[in-house]
Amino acid sequence: MTISSKRAEYVALASLIFSVLSFGIAFFVGRWSGFAPVSALSWLILSAVLVWLVLVIQFHQRALAEQEKLDISQLAKDERASTIFQAKGERATMFAVAQRRLEILEKWFIPVFAAAIAAYQIALGLNLLNAIMTAAERETKQPLVCAICMTAIAFVGFLISRYATGMSAHPQWKPLRAGGSILLAAAILCFALAIGLTLVQFRILPLLNVIGFVVPILLLVLGLETALNIVLDIYRPRLKDQYSRSAFDSRLLGIINEPGGIFRTLASTIDYQFGFKVSQTWFYKLLEKAFRPRVLFAAITLYLLSCIVVVAPNENAIIEHFGNPMKDADSVRIVGPGLAFKRPWPIDIAYKYPTKKVMELSIGFVPKLDPRTGEPEAGPLLWGEAHHHEEYLLLVAGEQMGEQLAAGGVPVSLLIAAVPVQYRIKDLYSFIYNHSEPEKLLESICYRELTRFAASAKVEVDDSTDMDKSLLGAGRAEAKRILTENIQTAADNAGLGVEIVFVGLQGIHPPPEVAPDYQKVIGAVQKKQAAILSAHARRNRQLSTLAGSVADADRLYDLAAEYQAAKEQNDSEKIKTLSNELDLAFTQSKGNIFKTLRQAQSYAFEQAALAQATGRRFDDQLKAYNAAKEIYKREQRLAVFEEALENIRKYVIVGDPNDYQIFEIDLQEKLTPSLYDLTGYEESSRK
Repeated sequence: MTISSKRAEYVALASLIFSVLSFGIAFFVGRWSGFAPVSALSWLILSAVLVWLVLVIQFHQRALAEQEKLDISQLAKDERASTIFQAKGERATMFAVAQRRLEILEKWFIPVFAAAIAAYQIALGLNLLNAIMTAAERETKQPLVCAICMTAIAFVGFLISRYATGMSAHPQWKPLRAGGSILLAAAILCFALAIGLTLVQFRILPLLNVIGFVVPILLLVLGLETALNIVLDIYRPRLKDQYSRSAFDSRLLGIINEPGGIFRTLASTIDYQFGFKVSQTWFYKLLEKAFRPRVLFAAITLYLLSCIVVVAPNENAIIEHFGNPMKDADSVRIVGPGLAFKRPWPIDIAYKYPTKKVMELSIGFVPKLDPRTGEPEAGPLLWGEAHHHEEYLLLVAGEQMGEQLAAGGVPVSLLIAAVPVQYRIKDLYSFIYNHSEPEKLLESICYRELTRFAASAKVEVDDSTDMDKSLLGAGRAEAKRILTENIQTAADNAGLGVEIVFVGLQGIHPPPEVAPDYQKVIGAVQKKQAAILSAHARRNRQLSTLAGSVADADRLYDLAAEYQAAKEQNDSEKIKTLSNELDLAFTQSKGNIFKTLRQAQSYAFEQAALAQATGRRFDDQLKAYNAAKEIYKREQRLAVFEEALENIRKYVIVGDPNDYQIFEIDLQEKLTPSLYDLTGYEESSRK
């Protein structure tokens, strides 16, 4: 009986149409709902589309070759055929065009298609894996709708894959096994994804996250296997009339899809690859017989290994017995680093936690991760730029309130606070059993305490004496201490069993949009504070220069103020007391006051001494005048002349008053002396 390839072609075409529809549904549902595993699974279904496309082309060409062969046989039986058809070999060679095309297709084009499929699977697997590693959280919706779509695709895909795999049992339809295997894998993943999406309704996400990693890894493994099969096919021995298995026909997927069981699949794969009956050897038969007891022994051994708990150096483990924490001497059984023994799973279950490790919560921000390392990026913290992937705003009390506010102003300010909080588990039992989600509770406590503290804090202060209350100034140290104490107290009251190790307030800054205006305001406040501090410094310098110290100047000022008040009250006794105290204080003071007082005292002594000397001299002059009036007058007149003419050249001419001789005196100075005035030679000759 002749088996036609038309039926296989129709099955491959139906599977191709279903795969295309499944790809479209999965792709658009994944984009619409925001679930990344659904979108990733659509690309796996697209690889099944490529496989079915190749199978449609292959079976179509086989059907054409079969029809061509039938036509040639009919021509050979025709008795009225021309003599040119007498030579059967030449006639078959001349008219078997479709057969030659089929040979070229299976020899060259199918390996090329396999290489293209392998490249697609490897590239897409790496891309999806990188996208999952670096992807941020996305908003998702309608998981139940997605679960229904995945269930429908899984059900129809499973039926088609099993039907195609059943047909592949016939040698003429064996290529259908490749499409059935990959479609079965997609159906199984769709069903698992439907279960995971259903569990999302109950906030159970591990299965969905696992499938998100399984899909790209499966694509990557299938691509590498296809590439390896292409290389092995080059060196595989080829026997006449033996089925040539396509490189994209996965041997790994065939283990679960091939009819006849895993051992038969493995045996046929080995026979096919090596070209001889490896499955008929004594070693293989012995291995097949001993496989079940060996697997059972390995399973029991692995199960008994669950009695051993290996705790890392920075961890502690708490052991539950049937879901309840075990007790050792009325205390919870907590195992430290090293090896510990327990009853096998699921009787006893050990939960390990890094109690020695310092863990960190990002409060007020979502860190920006490095796509290569997955660690938070470290860069310069500038006010005008966003520091992290997301940053949250805080309301902080403003400086001006009530009538001080400008028109349209509000008594609050906005700040961005990136506060990393580092903690360590100090009570493992309280951390695990007091709350279902201790990390989220601690995060909520940190947000609450930060918001409460920010509402009572200030951005900047005007008075330099209140700088320790400023979040953007020296107040960060005090704010850090208060915030650490508040978070620790709240965590202890909630029974979290954690120790707050560090609270960082380094990332406090205004929103980037208002950073330039904010800097202007802060600059003006700082200039004002600088002016105030400069005035205080000048005041202290002047008071110190004036009184020797600021304290002495303040004491003198207070005494002077009390003295003036006593004078206004006309309290003579108090005035006298304060006057003595003020005089004593001025006497004891230093600086310019001391200098001025000493100069005044010196001047007063000088004036008093001069006045006294002047009085005594007047008495002596009066006595001299009374003794000889004319002589005293003449002496006084001569003294005046002497004093007035001290710096004037004087000429004394003595003459007889009765003599009428005339004297001519030249009072002009001679700049150049005459020869008659030179007496130096005569004097030297005389000597």
